[in-house]
Amino acid sequence: MLAGRSWRSFDWLLIIVTVLICTIGVISIYSATFSVETGDKLASRLFFRQTTFIISGMVLCFLAAAVDYQLLGEAHRLLYALTLGLLGFVELRGQLGFGAQSWLGSNAGIQPSELSKILLIVFLARFMSEHIEEETSSRWILLSGVLLVPPVLLIYIQPDLGTALVVVAIWIGMAFAAGIRWTYVLALGVAGAAAVPAVWLSMRGYMRDRVMTFVNSILRPSGPEAILDYNTRQALTSIGSGGLFGKGFLNGTQSQLYFLRVRHTDYVFSVFSEEFGFLGATVLLLLLTVLLWRILSVASHARDSFGQLVACGVATMIFVQAFVNIAVNLGMLPVTGLTLPLVSYGGSSVWATLLGIGLVESVSLRHRPLEFAD
Repeated sequence: MLAGRSWRSFDWLLIIVTVLICTIGVISIYSATFSVETGDKLASRLFFRQTTFIISGMVLCFLAAAVDYQLLGEAHRLLYALTLGLLGFVELRGQLGFGAQSWLGSNAGIQPSELSKILLIVFLARFMSEHIEEETSSRWILLSGVLLVPPVLLIYIQPDLGTALVVVAIWIGMAFAAGIRWTYVLALGVAGAAAVPAVWLSMRGYMRDRVMTFVNSILRPSGPEAILDYNTRQALTSIGSGGLFGKGFLNGTQSQLYFLRVRHTDYVFSVFSEEFGFLGATVLLLLLTVLLWRILSVASHARDSFGQLVACGVATMIFVQAFVNIAVNLGMLPVTGLTLPLVSYGGSSVWATLLGIGLVESVSLRHRPLEFAD
């Protein structure tokens, strides 16, 4: 634990921005599930649950900040084994929800795949940092990618392609931060391109349909088969109808009249944009930008490469999820099912993100080099 003076290095701006984004999230979730016909029963319940998720997540955040991240690094092999164990248990005993066997428990179940992202960030950061000064560091980085294959496959077969791609993106971001050579990057690019046919054939039918719908919209933007799927069309309508200042809280017609589905999870950005307009959406994007800036600032001041890579991994996770979710809402990417960090409804996602921010704060609190007694 830390002495009182050590908390002076705590990045309070990072926490303030996090709370503001979470506040936007609970407001949007309430509005997305509110109905003028049935009242606010569902909206109040989800508002209360999401608020509970956030408060408990903030507790996890401060607990993670209080613990020296180096202790987690010492247990990185155990964390890797725990990840495989959790994902393997989900495959055997997981509950089906939203078309994927990704859940443990019912109703208030959790998604181990969300926690696995944080555990793998710690594992990869420690594994890479142990060899970062060696001439063969790029080979060790590639080996970390090989070790990432089992958890990625376990997540993919749930099936949860979106989270699997996020984990791969986390590794790519951390590999660049660790200084992987461009020749290895080129080789990985060629290997990835060669693997595309195999991945395509292994995808579920609805996954391929999502991709083809998106491709058709680009190749034949005026053709009948190129029409975007229903949710994407309604999301674009929601965002566009918001105008500059928006329609106002609880006045979004696309959400209130149920034209927009999964509006409190995948398409919560569209709900917020319709009600608060271009200016509101800009504020949210600025807050997300500040969040990433503070995390990367912590990475730049970390006392060791392990801390730097932990912060870079968390930044990559948040950036990729936010970018993909917003791009899907704008019709720029195929539907993936990824939520908007700290904004979309869901306990597992909120806990994982806040736990990651807590790890970043742990790095921030201990940014000074270690001092040894004579």
